[in-house]
Amino acid sequence: MPTYEYQCQDCGHEFELFQQMSSPVKKKCPDCSKLKLKRLIGSGSAVMFKGSGFYETDYRSESYKKGANAAKESLKPKKEDKKKSDNSKKSTKDTPSS
Repeated sequence: MPTYEYQCQDCGHEFELFQQMSSPVKKKCPDCSKLKLKRLIGSGSAVMFKGSGFYETDYRSESYKKGANAAKESLKPKKEDKKKSDNSKKSTKDTPSS
């Protein structure tokens, strides 16, 4: 709900009113009780982001996510490579050194 600024054209009283956009414009001044209120054009309000924040990676496309997952998988050592490296370690330990 926006905050509207009002000013009385008779007595000059200014105030802000927090009301729904669908609410009717107020016409009666709370100070002098005359029907001379005018809603002023305000500067508006900026968008406010609250919370932990928004990141450009939050809304990536599905194709980007699949590509990123594939890249992660390619960096992981494969099971075959792991077995080969285990066998090479065993062979050096089992052979007696001179």
